[in-house]
Amino acid sequence: MDRNKLAKRIIYLIFFLLVTNFFANKFYWYFSIWYFDMIMHTLGGLWIGLASIYLLPKADVSAKFVFKILSCVLLVGIGWEIFEILVNDVVAQNPFDYLDTASDICFDLFGGLCAILYILVPLKNQRAGS
Repeated sequence: MDRNKLAKRIIYLIFFLLVTNFFANKFYWYFSIWYFDMIMHTLGGLWIGLASIYLLPKADVSAKFVFKILSCVLLVGIGWEIFEILVNDVVAQNPFDYLDTASDICFDLFGGLCAILYILVPLKNQRAGS
């Protein structure tokens, strides 16, 4: 995939996430729509996965490449969950929820897998056509 196209799509996705998160906080969508957090974590994982693909050196798509992308997504996802835990404990004083944290990380990784598929499917079609 063309790096300029990928960069534009990453920027569009970041903008979409920022605007959606703004309205979600303003209208309490995280509390009123039970699955909204899952959608946001999936899109966040997609964004981190695409950004990792863009930033990592171009290499042939292999198991090692996929592992690097998923590792980046997992690292950022765990960092975000640590941030959430600290904010919830200190500011909101909500108890820690293991199930929510585990599901958030799974949805982050699912978004990262979607990013990998987003790159792999056109490559596979390109190779099949040549």
